[in-house]
Amino acid sequence: MSVRNSLLAILTMGPAYGFQLHGELATRTAGRRTVNVGQIYSTLERLVRQGSVEAAGSTDDGLPLYRLTDGGHAEALTWLRETGSDSGADWTDMLDRVLIASSLPHVDLAPLLAGYRSAWQLRLNSGGDASGRAGESGQELLATAAQLVQARAALAWLDTVAAVADRPPVEEEPGLHRELSLQRPKRGRRPGTSS
Repeated sequence: MSVRNSLLAILTMGPAYGFQLHGELATRTAGRRTVNVGQIYSTLERLVRQGSVEAAGSTDDGLPLYRLTDGGHAEALTWLRETGSDSGADWTDMLDRVLIASSLPHVDLAPLLAGYRSAWQLRLNSGGDASGRAGESGQELLATAAQLVQARAALAWLDTVAAVADRPPVEEEPGLHRELSLQRPKRGRRPGTSS
């Protein structure tokens, strides 16, 4: 998971402070990812230096707020539309990106799902079958089989996401979209204290 891009995506909802972003990241990825709060703050500081995020004042009790710059906003929206991943990280990147995108009320999930569906279908179609090719080693056969199983699983999961996204909201069931949490953390970086 790209902590950097995930934070940018969450910040598209508005200014937030570091510990708040820490909680948002955990809940929006359904607890799949645990990131040290120190990593959140160091990533925010790096994003400020890179010009993607800027200071946005502070909360009533002195917690520093961060917001996206125009460039950071554009980066976040690009990440929410792309489906490319580093080699070997396709599955986990897809899960994290779709989970975060599905939680953001202003993001149209359909193009992201269509992009992933197309990429996984292409992989499935070009993978052949698991019976092997002439001259292929046993490990190559197993790797091909794993890729085909993963592509089928990804397509099935994307179908599930689309079905859940298309369901009308039910009062007893929380919907996919969430606003930023206003619940105050029990701790957080305060001006004049060390982390």
